[in-house]
Amino acid sequence: MLRNARTRLVLAAMLLSTVLAAAVLALVYVTANRTIAAETRSVVEAELAGLEDDYERLGVLGLITAIERRAVDAERRDALYLLTNRFGTVLAGNMLRWPPDVEPGSGWVELDLIRTASGETVPISAASLQLRGGERLLVGRDASARRQFEQVLLRTMGLALLAATVLSLLTGGLLTRLVFSRLQETALTAGEIVSGDLSQRIPLRGTGDEIDQMAGTLNEMLDRIEELVSNLRTTSNAIAHDLRSPLSRLRQRIETLADATLSPETRETDGTRALAEVDHLLKVLSQLTAISRAEAGLGRDQFEPVRPARLLQDVAELYEPVAAERGIALDVSAEDTVLPGHRALLAQALSNLVENALRYAPDGSTISLRAESTDKHVRLAVADAGPGVPESDLHKLEQPFVTLDPSRGDGSSGLGLALVAAIARMHGGKFEPRCLSPGFEATFTLARQG
Repeated sequence: MLRNARTRLVLAAMLLSTVLAAAVLALVYVTANRTIAAETRSVVEAELAGLEDDYERLGVLGLITAIERRAVDAERRDALYLLTNRFGTVLAGNMLRWPPDVEPGSGWVELDLIRTASGETVPISAASLQLRGGERLLVGRDASARRQFEQVLLRTMGLALLAATVLSLLTGGLLTRLVFSRLQETALTAGEIVSGDLSQRIPLRGTGDEIDQMAGTLNEMLDRIEELVSNLRTTSNAIAHDLRSPLSRLRQRIETLADATLSPETRETDGTRALAEVDHLLKVLSQLTAISRAEAGLGRDQFEPVRPARLLQDVAELYEPVAAERGIALDVSAEDTVLPGHRALLAQALSNLVENALRYAPDGSTISLRAESTDKHVRLAVADAGPGVPESDLHKLEQPFVTLDPSRGDGSSGLGLALVAAIARMHGGKFEPRCLSPGFEATFTLARQG
């Protein structure tokens, strides 16, 4: 049972509660005893000083009279008085004889004495002094009531400690049941996910407590894992489908090149086409590698201060000659701000967006490149005046190997926007395509904090 976490937590809670209760009760016990003892001592010392003053003013007879007067209600007050001469003969008081172990003036003592009236032995707390004429005076209080109080207090403390122990066991059991029931839900959900059901999520109870917050964070993580696994499956299937054709064509070209009867012109043409197929495959693999690295967050250690306005200007200058051939203008509008980012990957993402815009923008139109900043994000957007994308197909754009217009036959692998989306997520943002009717705008946000 001690290997069970719930048992250990309950026992730990019980131990801590019991120790705390015992410490508090011990403090109460010690404080009560010290308070009662201090009060008794103060009263006895005051009486002793008063009787000594009576002796100095009135002599032995006056002191005897004072003691006899106080002894009238001594029983009610649990007061004890004893006056003897230097030889031990009792002169006044309600005690039978002077205690042999007490030296006059020796300070505060605890001892047992015999009452004169009842003949019973009682515990007393007393103080004594030696008078000027050799007489000995002892004043005390019966400690029987205090000792009974101590016994009652000890019994009460024992019952309170027992109650605290039982209550701590119940409380620990209830708390651990509450906590471990939530953990059990998490464990069951994790078991179903391990079995292959990635759609399972940890139940939320709507309490908003730390466990609910943790469950929400884990669910977000599971959403991301499910998305990555789904993308991996889609990518794997797409790779198998999309690379089959170029590999088949490449194999055909190589087989053709092996034909000795081919003319040099045909051999040169087939060789050129084979190299083009190899270049296409290398480009696809390079983009897939870049997407995988971005999705895994590799390269975050290379983040540096980046000016999006400068990036947009550089990309516009790079594609300006290509755009000018078709009469397309590149309009750059950017706020001058700085954010942490991977300069090369951000330039690659913008290049992909501009290439995509050039692919669909009509001749003589304008492509807009913008950078807008907020307190938490920087928004980069590239918009064209092309035919746009149907609203129902926008969610497909960041999927690998998705080409919405395969009839164009421009050699696009359908990985450009998927790479943009991966780079945006790597920078704490997201990819947001939007149909402008007419036209298309591709936007990705970047977090201002790395």
